[in-house]
Amino acid sequence: MRISTTLAAAAAIAVSGVAASAGSLAEPVRDMTIAPIVMDAPAPAGSVNPGYIVLGLLAALVVASGSF
Repeated sequence: MRISTTLAAAAAIAVSGVAASAGSLAEPVRDMTIAPIVMDAPAPAGSVNPGYIVLGLLAALVVASGSF
């Protein structure tokens, strides 16, 4: 029982040590340059309304459930 307690304590210490230095020990890089924001044209809409696709899938499920 003592060995498992020791192993559990060692594992907890190891995990907390890894979590403490997860970002690394180096100084963070602080870059203050700001990139320009580029506005793209909106994506073209599909040729079929998505509501019709959902309605068609529901209708197919109703037809399939009635045939069994």
